[in-house]
Amino acid sequence: MVVVGRGPVARAVAAGWPGTVRAVEELPSQGAQHLLDGASVVVLVGHTGDLASTGSRGAHDRQKAIVAHTQRTLAAARAAKVTHLVAISSATVHGAWPDRPEIHDGTAVATFDEASLGGLVGDLLAMEAVLERGARRASPRITVLRPAALAGVGVDTFVTRHFEAPRLLTVRGAVRTWQFVHVEDVVAAAGFAVEHGLVGPLTVGATDVLEPEQVERAAGMRRIELAATTAFGTAERLHKVGVLPSPAAELAFVVYPWTVASDRLRAAGWAPRWSSAQCLDVLLEGVQGRVAVAGRRLGSRDAAAIGAAGAAVAFVGTAAVWRQARARRGR
Repeated sequence: MVVVGRGPVARAVAAGWPGTVRAVEELPSQGAQHLLDGASVVVLVGHTGDLASTGSRGAHDRQKAIVAHTQRTLAAARAAKVTHLVAISSATVHGAWPDRPEIHDGTAVATFDEASLGGLVGDLLAMEAVLERGARRASPRITVLRPAALAGVGVDTFVTRHFEAPRLLTVRGAVRTWQFVHVEDVVAAAGFAVEHGLVGPLTVGATDVLEPEQVERAAGMRRIELAATTAFGTAERLHKVGVLPSPAAELAFVVYPWTVASDRLRAAGWAPRWSSAQCLDVLLEGVQGRVAVAGRRLGSRDAAAIGAAGAAVAFVGTAAVWRQARARRGR
């Protein structure tokens, strides 16, 4: 087997797949086939679980490179007579909104506006579009895994950074239930799909879903509740000045639900080893000692970011607390 990709998800695949595994961060423009020779399975990691790896490259250039690399991987897999290609994407491609119903394998991807496509979702949709066209041919078989929010050693996403903030941001009127999946279960699901010949999109998640109160107790964090317009408007301003690493639209994935059903995997007999509660414990252990404001991780040398992000969040938070206090006095 060959795993193509970088970051904690790729490392988990390489460590957890039985048998001989070759790891390649990126297939080159020339000689890609030779790196896959002899492999019957290729795992292409689109969702790396490494928010910092997005870098400073613009979304257009980044997604153009993703399309080219996915095409190259698919062509090399065919030339090397690979029988099964598994791509690791994310259930974020289905979108998140208030009262969002459970996501099934057959649920269509969401329609996103242009501003929403500058981050992870746009990258994954670019990869998936190539694979969807490639699946029209008989070989290789193509499976696209769409996991819930990832947890595991080294995983760094806009969800994990949500728990590095001083408080848990919530949006007024929305109930944000939480579902996670451990990267080890994603690896197991990939192997199960290959073993059982499951193709097409497959959602992957833990069996339990956590209520907001459970998450707050486990995290030991208080919530701050804002109006949606305030939260998203502030996030948009922070993103424009470079403080928020992801597009403002991706805030939806930490304030609105996007739980998955794992329909075909469970029907075929697969079951996750990790619960959402256990995944949350792993996530919380991993973020200890880190501080992120508006998704931007702050360090001792990041004084400028601390000033910009801290001032914005302090202003919004103070205003929210003041409004809440004034409302209580007026009762």
